[in-house]
Amino acid sequence: MLLRLHKPTENFKRVIEMNPHLDRQQLDRNTMTPFSHPEFDGHEEVAFCNDAESGLKAIIAIHNTNRGPALGGCRMWPYASDDDALTDALRLSRGMTYKSALAGLNMGGGKSVIIGNAKSMKSETLFRAMGRFVDSLGGRYSIAEDVGISVADVEMMAQETEFVAGTPERGAGDPSPSTAYGVYMGIRAAVAHRLNRSSVSGLTIAVQGLGSVGWNLCKYLSDDGAKLIVTDIDQTVIAHAVESFGATAVTTDAIYGVEADVFAPCALGAIINDETLKLLRVPVVAGSSNNQLAEPRHGIELHKRGILYAPDYVINAGGVINISHEGPEYDMEKAFAHVAKIHDTLGEIFKRSEASGTPTFQAADHLAEERFRRETLTSSAA
Repeated sequence: MLLRLHKPTENFKRVIEMNPHLDRQQLDRNTMTPFSHPEFDGHEEVAFCNDAESGLKAIIAIHNTNRGPALGGCRMWPYASDDDALTDALRLSRGMTYKSALAGLNMGGGKSVIIGNAKSMKSETLFRAMGRFVDSLGGRYSIAEDVGISVADVEMMAQETEFVAGTPERGAGDPSPSTAYGVYMGIRAAVAHRLNRSSVSGLTIAVQGLGSVGWNLCKYLSDDGAKLIVTDIDQTVIAHAVESFGATAVTTDAIYGVEADVFAPCALGAIINDETLKLLRVPVVAGSSNNQLAEPRHGIELHKRGILYAPDYVINAGGVINISHEGPEYDMEKAFAHVAKIHDTLGEIFKRSEASGTPTFQAADHLAEERFRRETLTSSAA
């Protein structure tokens, strides 16, 4: 693992050269903390990015590049602490490695987070600084949209680096519709396995979070005849969902305890935890949120309770699959047909889980690791 303390055009060595008064051993100790972080999982590189002029404070984490250069979105969020931001970056980047492997993509896993309020701190100066940091990695990581970051924001980064994805000129554009389509296909796979239903028509689905992905998911589900229960922190978008989809609105806390066929978390992560587990009244959990399990033991508990869990990094891979098709020959129909294969991948994972008696998240991890571990790739090449 190479850990970098970044400035826009300076590597670790340059920091020392410009600051001869720094204690090298102390600096090493200060920058090695991710090695002992509970979410560290053999990450290849972690870059801490700071730009005083724009106020940018960001972290780029590259987990694994055995299958190819890392690709992953950039999240902008007002984290309560730097450690919370690092936790998110480490977990999300790991998830991207597993996601790309199970999607059959020749890509590795990476992710970036910007510490700050997306509603008040955005600026061209900030995003161009972020673009320079990405560029300094020399193509080991390409950046795209995620929570709090729009296509327009990434286009500003693109003024400083070619290593961006998901912009209109590259063909794929906003990944939200394709992500939502993949989740819709994943929900269909889950209800087929758990409820023996070939469609979601007539089923009740509780959707937590009505951002770009959650909203598009609601449209797919509503068009297929599902009954929706929704919640969000934005009351305006809730009212719009009630009007557009005939949805039933509940408070943010009440969504966990509603009686439904599927709980679809489409907001932030760690929402399956000690408190929410005891409230769930559903046979299926399947949604777009990253890192839905607060801890692995919560996935084990879902399994014990007979609740079928669609591993998040499998079901929400539609965006990265769509981006993998971008370029001059981009074909939306072909890309979405690839996204639809999430249905079959989850079906295989559910069968493996059932046959082995292991939780679905463990079955998914094992399948992904078969596809990206270096020793597996080496033996396959031989």
